Amino acid sequence: MEQLAFLEPVWGYVEPFWLQAKEWLISPAAWSQFALLIAAYVLAVFANRLISPRLTNLLTPKSENIFSAARRFVLIFLPLLLPLLAYGFTAIGEQITASLFGSSAVIAFGKRVFIFLAARALAKNIITDPFLKLLGKFVLVPAAALYALGIYDPFMMFLADTVVGVGNIQFSILSIVRGVVFGSILFWLGQWSNGHSNAYIEQQPMKPATRQLASKAAEFAIFGLAFILLVNILGISLGSLAVLGGAIGVGLGFGLQKIASNFISGVILLLEGQATVGDYVELDGGEAGTIIKMMARATILETYDGKWIVVPNEDFIVTRVVNYSDSGSANRLEANFSVSYDTDINKIPAIIQKAVGDHPDVLSKPEPPDCELRGFGESGIDFCVEFWVEGIDDGKNRFTSDILFVIWNALRDNDIKIPYPHRVVEFKGTPPDLSA
Repeated sequence: MEQLAFLEPVWGYVEPFWLQAKEWLISPAAWSQFALLIAAYVLAVFANRLISPRLTNLLTPKSENIFSAARRFVLIFLPLLLPLLAYGFTAIGEQITASLFGSSAVIAFGKRVFIFLAARALAKNIITDPFLKLLGKFVLVPAAALYALGIYDPFMMFLADTVVGVGNIQFSILSIVRGVVFGSILFWLGQWSNGHSNAYIEQQPMKPATRQLASKAAEFAIFGLAFILLVNILGISLGSLAVLGGAIGVGLGFGLQKIASNFISGVILLLEGQATVGDYVELDGGEAGTIIKMMARATILETYDGKWIVVPNEDFIVTRVVNYSDSGSANRLEANFSVSYDTDINKIPAIIQKAVGDHPDVLSKPEPPDCELRGFGESGIDFCVEFWVEGIDDGKNRFTSDILFVIWNALRDNDIKIPYPHRVVEFKGTPPDLSA
């Protein structure tokens, strides 16, 4: 008895379908409509076999032109041809059965089934994006199935009448489902639009900082619009949301001052462009590396050994920052070397300046290479050559190493010796017998 009591609510939903099926089974008009549905589907299959190859051949681009993309796009929807043909033939038969029998309920059911088949083909064979495919599988196809069974509207009313809540806040299940579905669609569209807008901005002739700022502004605008649309879809008053947002803003303002400061600092960095992606910078705190990403809260530096350093944007505003890549990226470097005391040092500057100036990476402006005498060392005479290059001396640009090779070769070609340490040992008294 308990099992029967449990089945009573289920039977309440199933009974109308059972009664409708019994009525159709004993009705000649219903059997005629069933026959018409089968005939419409068979005719659609033959028409699809006839039309589909011709459409494929017609829409497949033979060469690239302005219509090629549009033709390929239309070709994607070819799997919908069969259910749509069946729907069209059935719609013609619906007029005939309505005039002959005064009823077309079975035909109407068949049309809904063909719409379900079209939705299933769309989700299974046409949509390729993973998110949209998931949405089609778990939202579009079930909704089409409910519509085909004729219970879409009652099911929506059931969801609207079923209320869940936490405390004093209550929502209908329909509102929750609608929020999840439309929220997912809107933010997927936002992500898609953001990707295309970033690709478009990257192609524009802008400074890197301006390009970064434009990308962030477009991102905030797109997702802000998506949020406003979602709020309107859910029926939430923007006025009450503004009051709530103000209260939350005041409460969080004291606890999130650092985050707000870093966000504003990031905007200032992007506007001023004093440090941007690709620059090599060094901060007062000792952090140094190439900027590879500038985010709303922090900037990421990559060191030459592959480590990432996350630096709050505020540090770029309130501390001293050395940018080695700014102002054309030209930097002055030095290479130290020594020569023997037996050398005629008056020849050294000309030899070294000529050799270093011939290196392809060494610049002649703002100044050509300059060789200077730095001092008289214990083992040799110390020199230094100063030179300008485009970039910095580390990582991929090993300028000092190359220049030292150039100096070595130039000194060797001119028979100039590079000294090594010498030590003179004096013995007082009788020297030791080394032959023993």
